[in-house]
Amino acid sequence: MQFGIFTVGDVTPDPTTGRTPTERERIKAMVAIALKAEEVGLDVFATGEHHNPPFVPSSPTTMLGYIAARTERLVLSTSTTLITTNDPVKIAEDFAMLQHLADGRVDLMMGRGNTGPVYPWFGKDIREGINLAVENYALLHRLWREDVVNWEGKFRTPLQGFTSTPRPLDGVAPFVWHGSIRSPEIAEQAAYYGDGFFHNNIFWPADHTKRMIELYRARYAHYGHGTPEQAIVGLGGQVFMRKNSQDAVREFRPYFDNAPVYGHGPSLEDFTAQTPLTVGSPQQVIEKTLAFRDYAGDYQRQLFLMDHAGLPLKTVLEQLDLLGEEVVPVLREEFAKDRPADVPDAPTHASLLALRKDAPTEEGARA
Repeated sequence: MQFGIFTVGDVTPDPTTGRTPTERERIKAMVAIALKAEEVGLDVFATGEHHNPPFVPSSPTTMLGYIAARTERLVLSTSTTLITTNDPVKIAEDFAMLQHLADGRVDLMMGRGNTGPVYPWFGKDIREGINLAVENYALLHRLWREDVVNWEGKFRTPLQGFTSTPRPLDGVAPFVWHGSIRSPEIAEQAAYYGDGFFHNNIFWPADHTKRMIELYRARYAHYGHGTPEQAIVGLGGQVFMRKNSQDAVREFRPYFDNAPVYGHGPSLEDFTAQTPLTVGSPQQVIEKTLAFRDYAGDYQRQLFLMDHAGLPLKTVLEQLDLLGEEVVPVLREEFAKDRPADVPDAPTHASLLALRKDAPTEEGARA
């Protein structure tokens, strides 16, 4: 099982000081957080993609390429690549290039995003969001697997004899997670291709998350990729920790109350009761995260959001120390207990390459 962090890259005033970091400071902080993630033994760093203030990560592959050069083990991912407004040809090229630079330590999460105005900024119609996601990914899937592509669709110009370059590293496409909070069509899409499904459940109660994951697992089996239990599932989460839980609540409350997404809404107590947000001691984080398995089953990737709402970099790095030293080692051990042998690990470039080498050739299959 993989454990890591994801960032949305918000530039938010610190409510305790009133100071807003510059864009440069925030970008550099995201890099520092990724480096710290590797240092404390996490597996994954994922960045969002946004094209509007107060967010800065408009070019994920630029940032991930820079981080790749400064890390050795960390899997570099996105916590959303906008499949609706990005050209699938450019996605194919950018992430194949990143694959080569990072020696395969790359995957990505497809999503539609949650900012409506981004569609017209890139010449798209938000009313076609689902259709864009379906058509664009169908093309991207082919671009990584076919050397020469002839294609015609509704939302971009046709392709005739087109070859995306560079080709994927070792002939293995980056693994794709399809991220969704509320759209069953995206769970269906992930199941159809046998890809991963990431339910970023940070704003949702457990019963909703359970229904979405069960739908994906059932459809994954329907399409013949394996049993429902073998489907590839990822979850989000939010945590803020201190050794003493009362200290954690007291310190985090002003950040929660003024956060750009859920600030001035539900109380901290209501939100922690109804969503995966955990504010407390490392032991409380362990207990709540382990409970995710009760409704999600055995899953492959757990990512935490830790650097949002104006939290200072120093505080985030302290959080990562606690996560890496006190929380994740226990989660690894506990999640491994009673895990069925046929439940797969999270896919990596090495595991996908091994599967490709073990697959029968076309001539062998005919024989």
